[in-house]
Amino acid sequence: MLIYVVAALRLSGKRQVAQMNVYDLVLIMALANGVQNAMTAGRGELWVGIVSSGTLILIGRWVSSLMVRHPRLQERLIGAPTVIINDGQLIRDQMRREHLTEEQVMTVLRQHGVAHPRDVKMAVLEVDGTLSVVPRHRD
Repeated sequence: MLIYVVAALRLSGKRQVAQMNVYDLVLIMALANGVQNAMTAGRGELWVGIVSSGTLILIGRWVSSLMVRHPRLQERLIGAPTVIINDGQLIRDQMRREHLTEEQVMTVLRQHGVAHPRDVKMAVLEVDGTLSVVPRHRD
């Protein structure tokens, strides 16, 4: 069963593995729930796990293609990136809305080799939860 799920996810495209977002997390959780009976020693049957996981993967592939064709749908289902720092200034309203503390932002800035927000041209909280940092180039 495990080999089938890995092969099916691999065939569904690299995007499924490389860019985890809220939608992908829900799909993985539903997939795990759908195949659990087939993988346990209970009364689960292998064909039930294959059909349920195959159906979920096909639905996931279909929804992904819909989101590619309709960006507004993707924005509504998954969200949009949020600017946290613009031109060296922390945007505290956005940080509060995204439940980020200044300490959390500073930790990520240090990981990117930046000591202070004033040294950042822009920092964006991506939909996958990572913070992208564009440092200010000082001459």
